[in-house]
Amino acid sequence: MLEKVKEVVEKLDVGSIEYERKLELEEVVAYIQSKINADETVKLNFICTHNSRRSQFAQVWSEVAADFYDVPMTAFSGGVEVTACNERTIASLKRFGFEITSEGDENPRHVVNYDDSERNLVLYSKLYNDITNPADDFAAIMTCSDADDNCPFIPGADVRIPLRYEDPKSADDTPEESERYDACSLKIASEMLYIFSKVRVK
Repeated sequence: MLEKVKEVVEKLDVGSIEYERKLELEEVVAYIQSKINADETVKLNFICTHNSRRSQFAQVWSEVAADFYDVPMTAFSGGVEVTACNERTIASLKRFGFEITSEGDENPRHVVNYDDSERNLVLYSKLYNDITNPADDFAAIMTCSDADDNCPFIPGADVRIPLRYEDPKSADDTPEESERYDACSLKIASEMLYIFSKVRVK
């Protein structure tokens, strides 16, 4: 794992997560554990309206947390509309040490690296049922209220788990922009770390 990313992970304070929130996170833990116990592939699809901010953060940090705790898992993300992975999301990830290269204009592909291997994540805005996402046997994790309210049913999902986060978009083009995006990113990172710290691998 890249040194700066590892330093961020090691400094995360999962103890600050409130008890009520941990109960919500335990739903994700239980799903992952059930798949591990059954020797089945763990697939998490993080879904938000535009697949631009929170769902992208969750995809990245869940991969990092799973890798940190050696839990076999693949993360995906999608939305109910296609826009673009917000440039502020990418800027925040870079501030936490991720190496990112981008190609394209309207909906760029951002290749994200967090370790020394050739396995990279590719972030871009897409529908939750995009061909690159799993069609079945996955957990649909709803990261925003709009997607959660407007998509009561996700075809092919084993479970649908609401895990809402506050949208940092409200701080766009303000002096608090970077701070709000980084706070959202770190909150998601802490919760993903908590989730995978609870999973027991055979």
